[in-house]
Amino acid sequence: MVTMQSTIDRRQDEQLRRLSRAQEDIWRIFRVMAEFVDGFTMMSQQENVVTIFGSARVPPGSPHYEMARNVATELVRSGFSVLTGGGPGIMEAGNRGAKEAGGPSIAVNIELPHEQSSNPYIDKGRVTTFRHFFVRKVMFVKYAHGFVVLPGGFGTLDELFEAITLIQTKKTRAFPIVLMGKEYWKGLIDWIKHRMLAEKMISPEDLDLFYQTDDPADAAEMITEFYKKHPIVTNF
Repeated sequence: MVTMQSTIDRRQDEQLRRLSRAQEDIWRIFRVMAEFVDGFTMMSQQENVVTIFGSARVPPGSPHYEMARNVATELVRSGFSVLTGGGPGIMEAGNRGAKEAGGPSIAVNIELPHEQSSNPYIDKGRVTTFRHFFVRKVMFVKYAHGFVVLPGGFGTLDELFEAITLIQTKKTRAFPIVLMGKEYWKGLIDWIKHRMLAEKMISPEDLDLFYQTDDPADAAEMITEFYKKHPIVTNF
């Protein structure tokens, strides 16, 4: 039998649960704010940053690993710092190439259940680890003056298309986006041209938002030439 008191008790329990959820969310805001503060503090001290993206699963010595390593070296020789996600694979190769060339090697790492510890090629004092992907992605876009994107999975695609979207919609200043590993990207680029463009989901000029090459020196030169015409400034 449902009594008036039992109804009141249930309502009070529900109010307490709602209050608990609200308090939890409020405290989460402060945790997120702390991550932003840590990230801004570290990244605001870096200069001429280019981010290298790609899979954590690429083994050392493989063609794409060496491509990332070499493009990092070329970027350093051109006066840029190298930023990665701090993990293994392509990220390790980017930090390694920068370190070997004597340039700044920076990382914004992420806490994951099964990975990832920071790779050993990051400069001391130039790494921050985040709990939230969205905070980390702000660091990539806000402080990077170019993206070099090598073969990767969902995370790499997420970072690539977010950058393209922000530039397309003018939510950030234009900056160079270079795709490397042309054979890997061929199916995606064909689909973009033959479906998205053909069905007018994008405009023809949107295809100019990224550049493709497999030559590390060419990638570095493309970014260098862009900044002969544009100032190097924080994106937003």
